[in-house]
Amino acid sequence: MANHKSAIKRHKQSLNRAARNRAARTRVKNAIKDVRAAIQGKDKSLADTSLTVATSVLAKAAGKGALHWKKAARKISRLARAVNGIEAE
Repeated sequence: MANHKSAIKRHKQSLNRAARNRAARTRVKNAIKDVRAAIQGKDKSLADTSLTVATSVLAKAAGKGALHWKKAARKISRLARAVNGIEAE
C-alpha cells in the first residue's frame, strides 16, 4: 500500500480512472452488440441507427483515452462495411 500522501492520491485517481475506462469499454461492447444483432436480423434501418450510436460511443471512448483511436476507427469501419453489406445480400 502507498505510504506517501501523493502516492495515496495517485492510487485513488488510478482507481477512479480505471472505473471510468471500464464503463466506457462496456458501453462500446454493448453498442457493437446492438449493431451486430441488427445485422443478424437483416434490419437495415435499425442497423443504421445502431451504427450511428455505436460510432458516437466509439469516438467518445477513443477521445477520452479509454480506447486507442486506431482501434475505434477499425471497429467503426468494419461495422459500417457490415451494415452496408446487408442490402447486397
